[in-house]
This record gives sequence, C-alpha cells and structure tokens, in this order.
Amino acid sequence: MTQEDLRAPDPAARRAALITAFVSKKGGVGKTTTTVNLAAALALSGRRVLLVDLDPNAGASLSLGASKHELGLSAADVLLNDRPAIEAVRPTGTSNLDLIPGSVDLRSVETDLVRTQTKELVLRRALDPLRARYDFIMIDCPSSLGLLTRNALAACDGYVVPAVPQFLAIEGIEPLVDAAERLRYRCRSRTVFLGIVPTLVDHRSKATRQTLDALRERFGQRVFAMEIRVNVRLAEAPAFGNTIFEYNPDSTGARAYRLLAEELLLAWER
Repeated sequence: MTQEDLRAPDPAARRAALITAFVSKKGGVGKTTTTVNLAAALALSGRRVLLVDLDPNAGASLSLGASKHELGLSAADVLLNDRPAIEAVRPTGTSNLDLIPGSVDLRSVETDLVRTQTKELVLRRALDPLRARYDFIMIDCPSSLGLLTRNALAACDGYVVPAVPQFLAIEGIEPLVDAAERLRYRCRSRTVFLGIVPTLVDHRSKATRQTLDALRERFGQRVFAMEIRVNVRLAEAPAFGNTIFEYNPDSTGARAYRLLAEELLLAWER
C-alpha cells in the first residue's frame, strides 16, 4: 500500500465512523501508545479521527497534550451525567484528531452504572450521534475487562489486542477474545476481532523470538505483520504531550505506526 492508498476517501463517499477499541487485560503492553499513535497516523493521512479515553489514568489524554487539571468535560460526564458526547469533544495539536478526555471520575462507572439495566450499552448510545462526523473513532480502554471495557466492546465495530511477546501476556488473549464473543452475543453488537499487535518487541531476545513464533502459529493471520519494537523515542514522547509524529517524525517508531495504520485499514477491508 502506498501513501496514495492511505489518503482519505472523497468526502462525498464518507460513511459512518468505524469504531475500534484497543483492549488488554494486562497493563504495560503499549496499548495507550498504540491507540494514540495509530489515531494520529490516520488523522495525518487526512481522515477525521476521534479518540475516546476511557482510562481513569487518562494516559491517552496526557499523551495528546491535555493537562490533568484542565481536562474540562470528560468521558465520565458522558457516561455518568448524560452529557452529550459532542460537548466533551476537544481538538488536539494534531490536525483532524479530536479527543474525549479520560479522568479519574471514570473509576465511579463500575459502581454507579452497575444497577443500570443496559449498563453495557451506555457508550454505544452516546457515540452514535458522532459517527457521521468522523471516519474513525478509537477507544483506549483500561487494562481490565470491567464495565468500561465492556462498554467499549459493545460500542465498537472491531477491537485490537496489543500484546507483549511474553508467555503470560499471550495466555491471556484467548480468555479475552472468548469474553468479547460472549458480550457480542449478549449485547447484539457487531464487533469483530481485528487482530493482535505485537508491542515492545526486542528481537535480541531468544525468548521473544520464540514467543512471537508461537503467537503467530497459534493465531495465524490474526497477528498483525507489523511489530512495534522497543523504541526510546516512543517511550519519551508522552512525557512531552506529543505523538511520535510530533516528537520525532523520522524515527523508527513513527515509521512503524504509519505502516501499522496501513495494515489496520486492510484489516477493516477483510
């Protein structure tokens, strides 16, 4: 796929946004880094992108330059206080990329929504009015299968699992996929499993290479060909409130996420 292929479609041919959730049961796997930089790569290609930060730690929001003390309305206001999602949308420093910030108030979702009869469908209903405004909506989930993540899975069209090539991380993927499948039937959602992104890959390690081989043997084409390798620039960028494309656009990390964005587009065409 060339840069020409990655360009946004003609506005006249636009359809409702494809919603992608980034899900992991384990923290520290590069999930937020992947969500933020894939969203930025798609936005820089001319697509209209909204990133929804469902993590109470607000890592995606901070990575996009938002201040913890000046987040304004957040995803918590949308889920808990019935505020229209459009009111929580704010621009970022990247053209075509908007954000609904996360906040610590999201921790209340598990307790405050638990008695709601349709507790897993709140986000789906909230995002529906925004689908016509964007080409892609990307959801950064907390590292758990709690109510926030289940809302994301019920709302999305497809989900991606970032995974470090380590034995325990890989063993957790099948239970996650099984749980997502059960939720799909229960909520009558349209979500599909788009695949696994290997992250924090270090090919100098024999154990890493062996685990990657086992991952590809086990999940086949569900594993993205593009691997996100351990990269100093990727690790540094969030501290400056930058995507990798702002921080170091010529780095190997930036190139990796451009290529991964191309592969994600192909996955949506399958």
